[in-house]
Amino acid sequence: MARRLKHREDYEELNIWPAFTDLMSNAFLILILFLLLTIVTSSISQQIFQENIKNNQVPPIIEIKDEGAYRFNSGSAEIPPAMFNYIVRKIVPEIEKTTQQYKINVVEVIGHTDGQPNGQVVSNLDVNLEKVVIGQLPIANLQAGSNADLGLMRALAVVQVLRNLQTQQGRLKGLKFRAYSAAQLILPSGELAAIARQNDVTRRRIEIRFTRLGEVREVK
Repeated sequence: MARRLKHREDYEELNIWPAFTDLMSNAFLILILFLLLTIVTSSISQQIFQENIKNNQVPPIIEIKDEGAYRFNSGSAEIPPAMFNYIVRKIVPEIEKTTQQYKINVVEVIGHTDGQPNGQVVSNLDVNLEKVVIGQLPIANLQAGSNADLGLMRALAVVQVLRNLQTQQGRLKGLKFRAYSAAQLILPSGELAAIARQNDVTRRRIEIRFTRLGEVREVK
């Protein structure tokens, strides 16, 4: 009887290995399925990307018109509350969708102004611009001495909104932001302006463009 019980215990102990083998097999199959799913998803995304290139599709240019409730005060780069809400509710989802669709990692924000001179104000951007970027000073502390200054300040104000959403809410992941100024030089059509019409309100706008950060190359 004791021998039979001993034989039974040995048999049950040996039975552990088939169960362990089954567990490992199932885990291996799950891993293979996960890898296949990843490969298929990546392949589909790559096909969509290649199809966009093949069809000569390029990312859109998102425009925020400087008018109505979204208008900056004269000479100012402080974003009005209505524009802020518009950026958060409407513009950010468009940026997220476009950057994913076109595999974009850089968002360029360009400030455009009209041709109205900024009076006799002395620019302090050379002294304070970096302090605003790192958050030591609010953008209201910047003084624009030209339309080029003002366009940059307004672009930077929008970039600050986007960066804050990125750091505080985890949106716009993996994106880098650039702020530029076109002053009054570029018409909404994309053409260079031939005449600096001072009150041409159609030139006042914020443009958001999309690109991919490439390798820096020096041409000798």
